[in-house]
Parts: sequence; structure tokens; C-alpha cells
Amino acid sequence: MCTDRRDFLRLSAGIAGATLLGGSLVHAQQGSQPEPIRRLRRLTDNVVPITIEERNGRIEKAQKLMRDQHIDAIYIEPGSSMFYYTGMRWGTSERMFAMVLPARGEIAWVCPKFEEERARELIKMGKDIRTWEEDESPYQRVAEILKDRGVRTGTVGIEERVRFFLYDGIRQVAPAVKFVSATPITAGGRMFKSPAELALMQLANDITIVAYKATRDSMTEGMTQGEFAGNCAAAFRALGTSGGIFVSFGKYTAFPHGSSTPQRLKEGDVVLMDGGCEIEGYESDITRTFVFGKPTDRQRQIWDLEKKAQDAAIAAAKVGAPCEAVDAAARKVITDAGFGPDYKVPGLPHRTGHGIGLDGHEWTNFVRGNKTPIQPGMCFSDEPTIVIYGEFGIRLEDCLYITPDGPKFFTKQSESIDEPF
Repeated sequence: MCTDRRDFLRLSAGIAGATLLGGSLVHAQQGSQPEPIRRLRRLTDNVVPITIEERNGRIEKAQKLMRDQHIDAIYIEPGSSMFYYTGMRWGTSERMFAMVLPARGEIAWVCPKFEEERARELIKMGKDIRTWEEDESPYQRVAEILKDRGVRTGTVGIEERVRFFLYDGIRQVAPAVKFVSATPITAGGRMFKSPAELALMQLANDITIVAYKATRDSMTEGMTQGEFAGNCAAAFRALGTSGGIFVSFGKYTAFPHGSSTPQRLKEGDVVLMDGGCEIEGYESDITRTFVFGKPTDRQRQIWDLEKKAQDAAIAAAKVGAPCEAVDAAARKVITDAGFGPDYKVPGLPHRTGHGIGLDGHEWTNFVRGNKTPIQPGMCFSDEPTIVIYGEFGIRLEDCLYITPDGPKFFTKQSESIDEPF
């Protein structure tokens, strides 16, 4: 579930397009920037990070969930879940670096011995650090932690991002342990955002809109999609964060995740930009679609239909409703207009939305068959897409959060094809 679409999009569209066009992205980043981008100023100076107290509360909640579900410990390697619980960032390699979160007791770490001093600089939670030399088994260290926490024959949850060779090594040295998915624990916490998390996501969304506006205002006829994406990356940097987009022009906007075909902007092209930034790890994900020049009646008609579908989706995102109801509401608008049905194109070829937080895509989805009830604290994208291959595609994407009174967007929706911001 927790995949980061942004990396894929940058590689498949923005960077690929820039490479094909002779490094125009590099030129856009290194050369003089357009005036709308030069005017931007940092918006990140007053960011309030997640506190140690909140992270301790997350661990306590995870331990309660583990006890309720009879999971004795969970094993986590570097990634969003490790960061969520501890604030720890560490790269992955063939060498195990991991944390073990027991249902009872203190968390423990497994670290290569030669990395111990760096790890101790970075680890802010938990003092039990088990090291292993290059000719020793890190799996034995995990087994020792489990034994010391009273987990000889119990149940251990494996976080979803854990690579198979690590899981396989642990199960070989702990054959009496039962292994299950840790997703009920990690999703059980991460799916529901606190006020502090929502504040970080709000800032990420606010910055994204500002960056998008400056990028749109910097458009010139004949520019490549790499130059367009480079301008947007520069805008994010000027605003004090890192971020990026993929962008498509003309008929290539019908490709939901872009095309690597080299493109140059021309009058009358539909322009689709999709991406965002992160603040303290928390992501934004916004899509805006508009026309460079004067829209045709056909473009305007399909844009208005897409807006109607997006409106139907958020109206259906009521507390207690199943997630699939949101997808059904958006899809009905598009189908009633003569597109589809189901995932057929012309029409809406994918789900209506996904969860978002520390990952651009995380639990849970607005998709058919998902009976998960919508609850306060959940965050989603609302992004039905209308795909018409050979013509263009229209996607409007804003992220929302669920309050006790219902859904609210982080951002102001596009008003019309003429006023995307």
C-alpha cells in the first residue's frame, strides 16, 4: 500500500523528458529563473516538528494495538514507519539496521558495529542498541532481543517495507516464532493524523499551490516538459523545501502518469501538472489541469465534468460511510455522462483516491470493494480522472482530511479551466 508515486513520476516523465531533450531540466535549474519564481520567499522558517512526546504516544498506541491483537513485537527497517515512531532516518543497504518494537518493554535497535557511533548520534528514543560485526549474524541479534522481551514462541509482525532476505534470515534463527503482517499496527496508527501532522500537511499543500502558481505563470510557448518541471522544482526550493512534479502537454495528458515522449508546449495544449512537496516528511499531492491559451468548448466541457465528479466524491466522504462509496459517487457522474463504464476509457481508469501522510500513497483507498469506514483523522486524495486517448486527459486532485463534521480540503479547489488556482 505505501508506495511513493512521486519518485516513479519524476523518473518516468519529468526526468526522462529532460534527458531526451538534451538536459533542459539541468539548464532550467542552473540558469536564471523566471520572474515569478525569483519573487518567491521561504515559507518554512516556522515549521513545528513532531515532538518526542507525540512519538512516545504513538509507541504506546502501537503497543496497545499489539496486545489487543496478540502480536508480541514488530520488526521495522528504515522507512516511513521507523520515522513515524522514532524520528529516525537511515538508509537501507545489504547490512541490517532495524528496530524491534515489543508489545511490552523498551524498543531495541540492531546496528552494524562500525556504524554504532553515528547511530547513537541519531537515535533519540530507546537505549538498547545491539551491534553486530561484519562476520556475525544480525539475525541472531534480533532473536536475542525477542528472547529478552519474552518472545520465544510468540507472534512477530513484519512491517510491510521489510525486504524478504531480512525476514527470511530472522525466521531461520527463530523457527518457533510465528510471523504475521504488522500492517494492522502501523496502519492502525499512521492512518489517523494528529493536529500536529495535519498542520505539517497543511503547510505542504499551501506551499505546493504557491509553487504551482509561479510555475504556471512562467510558462512560455515552445518550452519542454523538462523545463516546466525544472521551474517547479526551483519554485519549491525558493519556498524552502524540496518537491517536484511530472507534467504533460496536449494529448499526452491522457496518460494518467505521464509520457516519456518529448513534448513542447504550444497554444491550445491542455497542461496537466501533478506532484507536491514534503514538510518534516509529510506529503502533499495536487494536480492541476488547464489550457495554455483559450480552451475549446470540448476541453471546457470535459473539465467541468471532472470538477463535478470531484465534488461528488468529497460530498460522499461522510464519517461512517465506506471508502468505496466515494469512488462510486465520482464514477457515477462520469458514467452518467456517457463514459466508461467501470474502468474503461474514455472514462475513469483508476480508483478515485488514496490515503496520504508520510508516504504519498498509504492506507487506505477510495476504491470499489473497500468497506473501511471513513473516520476522523483520515487523509485522502480526491482525484477522479477523465482519460480520452488521442485527445487529452483532465485530472483535478486535492487532498482532504476527515473531521468529526465531515471532509475538508487542505486546498481551495480549481474554480474553472480558466482559473485553476
